[in-house]
Amino acid sequence: MTGANPFDMLHRALATDASASSDFDLNPEVRLPEGRSLRPAAVLVAFMETGQGIQLVLTKRSSALRHHPGQIAFPGGKLDKADNGPDAAALREAHEEIGLMPKNVEVMGRLAPHETVTGFSVVPVIARVKAPFDPVPEPGEVAEVFNVPFSHIADRQNYYVQSRMWGGRPRYYYAVPFGPYYIWGATARILRGLADRMEQCA
Repeated sequence: MTGANPFDMLHRALATDASASSDFDLNPEVRLPEGRSLRPAAVLVAFMETGQGIQLVLTKRSSALRHHPGQIAFPGGKLDKADNGPDAAALREAHEEIGLMPKNVEVMGRLAPHETVTGFSVVPVIARVKAPFDPVPEPGEVAEVFNVPFSHIADRQNYYVQSRMWGGRPRYYYAVPFGPYYIWGATARILRGLADRMEQCA
């Protein structure tokens, strides 16, 4: 993939069919109940041109949050009644969480939904940030906004399978660490799925 245009790679990947993913992909012994009710959510997987090349925009959640404190995440959240679908929800949440104006975003497409252990069906919305912006972290929810090079998340060799005890047994998951940031769980699984699709289209 050396020398390939990252946005061309993303467009090709989005043109392919892919099955849904979940936090349980690496744990085949887990049997999820049929007919379970999942809450709809969306996240913005936003890429931006910078002086250091194409970068992915990520957040570090506040340590004061009740759910997933201190974890690395995409801007995003659950769909509100006023949202006109996942794209609108992802753009609204990105505006609220990091100050990214919707008019500064070009939506490129979506990945298949990802099911989380917390009972959400998350639609990853892939997007291009048209112009650099100064992030404004939402007080009390976002501790930090940072960037990760496209080359890092596109390289499948940077992903590791690790485990933690969950529900009395080991739970295996993907991690793609970058510097001081431990990117794991749903965020890493979504990125790994995107990296897989780009590799297949190379």
